[in-house]
Amino acid sequence: MFSNSLIELDRAHLVHPVASYRSHEKLGVRVLASASGATVTDAYGKQLIDGFAGLWCVNAGYGHDSIVEAAAKQMRELPYATAYFGLGSEPAIRLAAELADRAPGDLNHVYFTLGGSDAVDSTIRFIHYYWNARGLPRKDQFISIEQGYHGSSTVGAGLTALPAFHAGFGLPFDWQHKIPSHYAYRNPVGTDPEAIIAASVAALKQKVEDLGADRVAAFYAEPIQGSGGVLVPPKGWMKAMRDACRELDILFVADEVITGFGRTGPLFACAEDEIVPDFLTVAKGLTSGYVPMGALFMSEHVYQTIADGAGASAVGHGYTYSAHPVSAAVGLEVLRLYEGGLLDNGRKAGARLMAGLESLRDHPLVGDVRGRGMLAAVELVVDKVRKTPLPVAAEPARRIFDRAWNNGLVIRAFANGVLGYAPPLCCTDAEIDAIIERTRRTLDETLADPAVRAVMA
Repeated sequence: MFSNSLIELDRAHLVHPVASYRSHEKLGVRVLASASGATVTDAYGKQLIDGFAGLWCVNAGYGHDSIVEAAAKQMRELPYATAYFGLGSEPAIRLAAELADRAPGDLNHVYFTLGGSDAVDSTIRFIHYYWNARGLPRKDQFISIEQGYHGSSTVGAGLTALPAFHAGFGLPFDWQHKIPSHYAYRNPVGTDPEAIIAASVAALKQKVEDLGADRVAAFYAEPIQGSGGVLVPPKGWMKAMRDACRELDILFVADEVITGFGRTGPLFACAEDEIVPDFLTVAKGLTSGYVPMGALFMSEHVYQTIADGAGASAVGHGYTYSAHPVSAAVGLEVLRLYEGGLLDNGRKAGARLMAGLESLRDHPLVGDVRGRGMLAAVELVVDKVRKTPLPVAAEPARRIFDRAWNNGLVIRAFANGVLGYAPPLCCTDAEIDAIIERTRRTLDETLADPAVRAVMA
């Protein structure tokens, strides 16, 4: 039974990720107690539609007994198996094969991790190894995109281009560089897709020239920039950047930790973008968040170069829990559910979600609506012509989240007044409609906030 003492225990002992520790101590924790489908229930019995699928990850939705049984069965038979010493387990081997079979192009080799951050971190290590194996050790500079997110590990957080992940941590490192985002709503070149694509390609080529063509190792991009505000590039942007990387002889890493496994429609957004990256990273939807697991895919030429470079020597990179059999068993069952109807339902629900969010454009605070499939955002402004963000005094991240919560909806509320959506793929029409209705109510309440009214044009 829930007790207020649990809140005090949380204050005293549990350190929360990406939180103001002092603010959290003051406000206290909201305890989630149970969940089913797209609905979560808190410790007081309040039910909410989870419009963010946990942290963009519970793609299949909550409460699938078949996933629970897959994990329990594997725990009974073989709860752990190391992948060191040439050992392995059937679920991990089968999951790697199933994923490789479905991945774009020649992404035939799968390395399992614990989550997205260490999947990205692993690519950095493998990329260094790749260029050393090719006899080009000077290629040690890495490029990513402003407002991009590539994890919270010590090295990956430097590729991430969000201030909170750098401040106080001594990041980014001097070998980590950024080019401007394609962010269409606030792009200096305007909203024309071809102009945005051309500007991004030019920025990448200029950055490579500035650093030295013989120095750049890799370029990282998300098919949609998630934590940067769900920034959707123009159609053809990923392909143009992929082509530029080939021309520049640098590796292209597609970070699909958020977009993978039906979030944008297909299993992999890169398939829809018609590209095959050199590396592809996934996590989140891989196990629908039921257990921790991530992975990176290596293209054939990358794997063969690393393997030939090592020869009979070990490639010295590994994790104790890589290819964990329980996580792999869950991943296999989740994949079965995706292909058994969840992907189709997600496409249908995603079209309804986008149409519903588009209907909010008439609201006085809505400046932009963007998204693809079940990944979307609404950007709020106090002046639609000038695109003026909500004032800091309105505390958008906290107050909008609180309003949505009180209205029975969980969404991501960013500090700049962007609302993020990533509902489970299992959502019904009624649940999608409720997300829209509760969002409109939240917007009306935000419009009535004195801090917002004070600066409205």
